[in-house]
Amino acid sequence: MTMVRNHWFDVVIMDLRLPDVHDLDLLIAIKDSVPHIEVVMITGHGDIDSAVKAMKLGACDFIRKPFNLEQLDLVVEKAHQRVLLSRENRILRHNSGLEQEQVQFIGNSKAVGEIKFLINKVGPARIPVLITGDSGVGKDVVARLIHQRSTCAANPMIIKNCASLQKELSRSELFGHMRGSFTGANESREGLMSFAHDSTLFLDEIGELPLEVQASLLRVLETQTFRRVGEKEERKVNIRFLFATNRNLAEEVEQGRFNEAFFHRINAFTIRIPALRERKEDLPLLVNYFLTRLSPDHTSYRIVDRAMDCILRYGWPGNVRELRNVIERSIILAENNIITERCLPAELVSASEEGQAALTLESVEKNHILKILNFFDGNRLKTAETLGVSRKTLYRKLAQYALE
Repeated sequence: MTMVRNHWFDVVIMDLRLPDVHDLDLLIAIKDSVPHIEVVMITGHGDIDSAVKAMKLGACDFIRKPFNLEQLDLVVEKAHQRVLLSRENRILRHNSGLEQEQVQFIGNSKAVGEIKFLINKVGPARIPVLITGDSGVGKDVVARLIHQRSTCAANPMIIKNCASLQKELSRSELFGHMRGSFTGANESREGLMSFAHDSTLFLDEIGELPLEVQASLLRVLETQTFRRVGEKEERKVNIRFLFATNRNLAEEVEQGRFNEAFFHRINAFTIRIPALRERKEDLPLLVNYFLTRLSPDHTSYRIVDRAMDCILRYGWPGNVRELRNVIERSIILAENNIITERCLPAELVSASEEGQAALTLESVEKNHILKILNFFDGNRLKTAETLGVSRKTLYRKLAQYALE
């Protein structure tokens, strides 16, 4: 039984007539402790009733003595296929609604080029990766790309947003639990660690994970072993960990809200994704990408220059996620497949116009300062006096407009 708990078996072959084992107690213990394991029973001529009872208790099949290796191989292969199908169904249920297709990180800015370089380098490695950035920048896209370049890319990545975990049940959801380990635990259950075996586990919003669970997760990272709630023996696991956050975890550590040792362990390799306002040169590419991807029946859409100008001037506080929603809305409102300013949200157009007005005022001020400065051949004291401002204010303006 210890071997079953400590190693990752898919199928167990068990003889009903094992010495020192009372009836079907071992079968019950195996199915209670490791529910995903399929058990094949070996029976003798007079053990048919016991075999039927074993099937009711969770055995998947039985084979009667005498048998040859070919017969045994067929039964075991059938049981193994049940395991694989069950595992795939659990993963599909867990990831329901989440896209599994090939993804892209769109952009040709220097920042995006650096991100793609880091993804390609760290993908095949086994170290944990921390992905940081504001909400909506595409941290999940980077996680998927890392997984697709990893050695476990053939298996589906398991994704969990830690903000959705109930604090009192977070340990159970991550690690699983044994029957009776707490009130309401009426049956044993596998957790995300079991689902993610031989694959990637992506934990988004890791800053939301309770401190006590962070300590348990740190142990998994260091030992690649875990215990379900209520379980005594540790179980080996092979998982690639990816984490994401929109928080400053270093500050969270200082405030005592995040485990320091855990932070240093997951912060070994960090990929920071800049906000969309920091890489506006990528906006035309992103707009065209979403126009193509979101258009029904591959219809071609065109965006007029004034609408594109509004998009370029807007600050995009919601980042790429907000841009996607705006383009999707614009496609619905477009007439004759042409997207105009009227297709954009009013607040976006208004904000972009305000930004343009502010930009125009700054340009006027910058040009005026430069003109006076040149008139006095760079004499800052005379320039400040003429402008009617202090030298400190002038120096600040010169720095602001890169006129130093």
